[in-house]
Amino acid sequence: VLSTSSSSSSSSLSVRAASTKHPFQGNDGGSSPTGHLTMSSGSKQLSVADIKKIPDEEVKKSVFISQSNDVFTNLALEDWIYRNFDLTNHHILMLWINRPTVVIGRHQNPFAETNVSALARNGIELARRNSGGGAVYHDPGNLNCTFFMPRARYDRKYNLNLLTRAMYREYGINAELSARDDIVLLGKKISGTAAKLGQPNAYHHCTLLVNSNKLHLGASLAKDDVEITSKATASVPSPIKNLVDVNRTVNIQQLLSAIGYEFLRTPATQLTDGGRELLMKQRGFQLINPTDKWFPGISELRTNFASWDWRFGKTPAFSVQKTIQTKVGAAGGSTEQPSSPHDMKVKVDVEKALIKEISLILPNHEPIPVVSDMVGKPYDEDCFHGIAEALKGANTESMRHAMGL
Repeated sequence: VLSTSSSSSSSSLSVRAASTKHPFQGNDGGSSPTGHLTMSSGSKQLSVADIKKIPDEEVKKSVFISQSNDVFTNLALEDWIYRNFDLTNHHILMLWINRPTVVIGRHQNPFAETNVSALARNGIELARRNSGGGAVYHDPGNLNCTFFMPRARYDRKYNLNLLTRAMYREYGINAELSARDDIVLLGKKISGTAAKLGQPNAYHHCTLLVNSNKLHLGASLAKDDVEITSKATASVPSPIKNLVDVNRTVNIQQLLSAIGYEFLRTPATQLTDGGRELLMKQRGFQLINPTDKWFPGISELRTNFASWDWRFGKTPAFSVQKTIQTKVGAAGGSTEQPSSPHDMKVKVDVEKALIKEISLILPNHEPIPVVSDMVGKPYDEDCFHGIAEALKGANTESMRHAMGL
């Protein structure tokens, strides 16, 4: 567990030993391992109006620092806090860093946002989060921030402005908010944002590019060269910048500390500086070990986030098309006449990430169904190109008949 030091500087943290008692043996019998009340503790849910009447001095804050770099574990931790914590009088900022991962929004099509087959070959995870929004790339040079609060106290601009205040206070970096609620620096995006709004709780999370590998970021968000028709939410590409591009002294651990201190010294609803006096009244920093001992049931949540059904099976129905050239020879397979090239499209219809139908689309023809043992199997880019290559080499009487030759 981390506690604030006697200094208000964000450059130092003091560490104290964690309690040895069982994580859920709180003083009130209903505490979480971090000392916060859980909704299972029987606390009465207040109305929106009553929550808004709670004065700032009655709202305590905590900064949770996840000790996991596994995206599925961190998504599960987010979900566990969202589902279980009583945030009425406690607001939480969770700070977390992942290994290389592409994270898509809840309603997105992964095949329209990245090349899933290429990610797998490069050892990069593909995750689907519970909030909406677009696809983002995580790596150890990217800091993730999740703000938890009651739905009645949800304020995205407060959170984002708090981040810009922390960057300015620590490094003199003057970042701004865009009309889309992205944080931008010199006209380029350094942070994307999304939210989960429920009852009674809500969270708002965002990325912050510190020293991310921009080459890997660009390559990981490059999709396959095919035509995809889908009703899934599409990402809006934006030029990006790392914080180290404008200030080489920025490092992710110092920034993490600066953001945590800014959160703790800022009142719950006002962007004013409470300084050391407010800082010392807060619950401070806590290192979080996201295990079942601390958070019962979190392993099951992680299993769900990592499952094929969640990451791919939740994909809205879509179709993929690509133009190919086939060479169809003379009737009867004669070799006396040269093969002539013909353009056609291969179309694959996909439902719940499983191949539903394969067809050929020719000019002035109805789609021609293709019988294949690939129907019913999981779709990916390698699979699609394998189908296209197989059809390119087809030189059969049935193909000639279908083309009216």
